Amino acid sequence: MMKKFNTTAVCVPSKHYMVDLSERVAEIKMLVDDGKYFTINRARQYGKTTTIDALEKALANEYCILSLDFQGISEAGFKTEESFVKAFSRAVIKKASVAGIPSNVVEDLKDYVKRRDEKALLDELFSSLTDWCEEESRPVVMIIDEVDSAANNQVFLDFLAQLRMQYLEREKNPGYKTFQSVILAGVTDVKHLRSKIRPGDQHKVNSPWNIASDFDIDMSLSSDGIKGMLDEYEADHHTGMNTSDAAAYIRAITNGYPYLVSRICELIDTKLVPEKFKDFRAAWTEYGVEAAIKILLEETGNALFDSLTGKLLIYPGLKKKLRNILLRGETVAWLPYDEQQQQLFMYGFIRNNHNTVAIPNRIFERLLYAHFIGDTDKNHDLKQKASEIKSIFVDEDGWLNVPKIMEHFIMEHHRIHGDNTEKFLEEEGRERFVTYVSAVINGIGTYDIEPQTRDHKRMDLVIHYLGRRYIIELKIWRGERYHAEGEKQISEYLDYFKLNTGYMLSFNFNQKKESGVKRVEIADKVLIEGTV
Repeated sequence: MMKKFNTTAVCVPSKHYMVDLSERVAEIKMLVDDGKYFTINRARQYGKTTTIDALEKALANEYCILSLDFQGISEAGFKTEESFVKAFSRAVIKKASVAGIPSNVVEDLKDYVKRRDEKALLDELFSSLTDWCEEESRPVVMIIDEVDSAANNQVFLDFLAQLRMQYLEREKNPGYKTFQSVILAGVTDVKHLRSKIRPGDQHKVNSPWNIASDFDIDMSLSSDGIKGMLDEYEADHHTGMNTSDAAAYIRAITNGYPYLVSRICELIDTKLVPEKFKDFRAAWTEYGVEAAIKILLEETGNALFDSLTGKLLIYPGLKKKLRNILLRGETVAWLPYDEQQQQLFMYGFIRNNHNTVAIPNRIFERLLYAHFIGDTDKNHDLKQKASEIKSIFVDEDGWLNVPKIMEHFIMEHHRIHGDNTEKFLEEEGRERFVTYVSAVINGIGTYDIEPQTRDHKRMDLVIHYLGRRYIIELKIWRGERYHAEGEKQISEYLDYFKLNTGYMLSFNFNQKKESGVKRVEIADKVLIEGTV
């Protein structure tokens, strides 16, 4: 059977095209070999379960592995200490034969499950688990996936406290045998679990998981790793693609987010030929990647995207800040103790970029652009007008006529807004043009705003339309010297993308300005400049 790209549950090397995880697993194994307790705390669909599966296989020859999944324990199982001990014991019993748990320990666990009058206690459970560690000739490693299921339950913190106590005893007494390593995996950071429980309780300051080592291993997918996956696909399908170029572009636009990488590849493999491309050689290109991204962003019921937009509803203040970062070039300081920021960081929706808040990848940025622009009636007139006449902006050969877009935007902007104040325009002018462009290319194209140019002085809007790229610099007029620098910058940017024509739209507040669009030649480049 031919392998497939997979975006649901665990990836299996024999069934799915996947990035080689051996180097990552080797790094994690070093933590286990050193006896570390730690949490693999990453965003949703970031390859945690697949990594754990590969890790178990790598550890199997040297360690006894107790691998559990807290999704198998219902909410009732976390209500009381007794219910948790029984639920946990049932989960361990199911793994007894695989993990090689001694029969006397299994009998203890069965006793805890059967008890009715006498409560089953955590210290009894851990006494039995310690007996197993003492009897076993190989070190025992416990891995628990989906620890998010234990969120907001004090009994889970008590469970962590028992692990902590045994860990400290092991460190003080080398002859004491307990788990060699404990690995918790999930989205939720245990520190956040702690902060939600017993508000006002002094004990919440002392995390029962403060013994855990930092887990700094990069779990994003590298260009080389993606290329290796595509090389395997190419060996099976012989598409003729350039795997290096395809991998580099996918990596650049996803920042290596595992689900996004796999989903884009899956869509190219299953949705583009012959619907949008005549063959796979044409589909496995930048144009094909963009076509797959467009499908991805238009999918309904995407749990990852729903989670992102849902978080923004919970934190409207942070939503407004992110909107201003993307559409107005504002800078928001990274605050490590800000609960709202840390929640979005924990879920992988923002990152720390040199102590400022940033969006972690271009896919999330595009999703947020569409969300922010579609979430408000602001600039509704501009958006509606652009939608009504968008067909006039495409030439017969399929090229987007950017000068005509700028001309109509300048005309419509003046008709709707007239001569507003400098402050008002400076804050919103570029946002208005992005809104106008989004309505023009809606249904066919996509766009990015280059993060390195997204500031109060300038931003570069990059339109992807039917396999072609258009670079438009949006800037506030600050005099001839700044304007000349802008022309030089966009000329260099065109060199980078191997383009001959670029565009610049300036928002000029001088009373004697000359609105309109003109053509400027800079060395071997053509620059179409518009002034609002």
